[in-house]
Amino acid sequence: MNSLPKPSQLKNETSEPGSNKRGTLAEGSQNGVLAASAQQIAAFLAAATSDNTRRAYRSAIRHFLEWGGLLPADEASLIRYMAEHAGKLNPRTLSLRLTALSQWHKHQGFPDPCSYPNVRKILTGITRVHAKPKKKARALVIEELERIVLYLSEQSDIKAIRDSALLQIAFFGGFRRSELVGLRCEDVKWESEGITLLLPRSKTDQAGEGIAKAIPYGDSSCCPATALKRWLSISGVYTGAIFRRIDQWKHVGEQALHANSVNKILTECAAAAGLDYVPEFSSHSLRRGMATSAYRAGASFRDIKRQGGWRFDGTVQGYIEDADQFKENAMHSLLRQKK
Repeated sequence: MNSLPKPSQLKNETSEPGSNKRGTLAEGSQNGVLAASAQQIAAFLAAATSDNTRRAYRSAIRHFLEWGGLLPADEASLIRYMAEHAGKLNPRTLSLRLTALSQWHKHQGFPDPCSYPNVRKILTGITRVHAKPKKKARALVIEELERIVLYLSEQSDIKAIRDSALLQIAFFGGFRRSELVGLRCEDVKWESEGITLLLPRSKTDQAGEGIAKAIPYGDSSCCPATALKRWLSISGVYTGAIFRRIDQWKHVGEQALHANSVNKILTECAAAAGLDYVPEFSSHSLRRGMATSAYRAGASFRDIKRQGGWRFDGTVQGYIEDADQFKENAMHSLLRQKK
């Protein structure tokens, strides 16, 4: 594999132009200050991009290099790369790879070969020829969640108690899986009407201003606040990560669950509860299900968007349209039996 070119080093600019004086710091101290400054700047640059985006970009760069590409790349190599993977990669994946390569060139100070007209035009052509419908996670609606919660309530082990709390908090809080596993005991505020969960940072709040989500107490089979209180009490977790790993001997660990574990927990619980379409579920099914179920129950668009922490109206509108595809269907007038 070809190694990435090293980024340019910061120059020593502590002395004023035209001056031979180097300041009052000794040379070793100056080098230490410059090294610390470089590390700090690198940390700020890294913080400007989310962890998920950085991982996706690193994977894209690695894929290009393993294919045999060189960095910095040229237009011809990009076109060969695109042509070879046109039928193998989803066009959306290929577009992401090009975005990663484009960002690498810009940040390293090289001309961006992805901006050439032929590269963009070929990508458009590949999209038209090989485009596939975007696969959506099936919404887990409230009735299905209730079946899972009922099943888990009949189990006596600590894992079932954790899973019930996790799935209910994820659903009614509209949490992304990364947000869910990142919740800490210190983020929970117990109120007379329910609980408030503070997200110090989320996908739509990269600046870290904080997002608070309120979940009322429930009076049916589902009550996320009660489920959470039971989990914290029986697990003895009072500080740090709320949702933690449980080993084969039913011991609660110190480490938080990995985000990928949410998918596994949901599908295992759904299968055990006897739900259909289990392969179509993912952690995103909980957020989609919350929006779908809340809309069907009469919640407003504004309130649904706020609970899920969605940035764009179009995302929420898509969930609502899926929920309404049978209720508000023009074919009812044609298929309704005449009396």
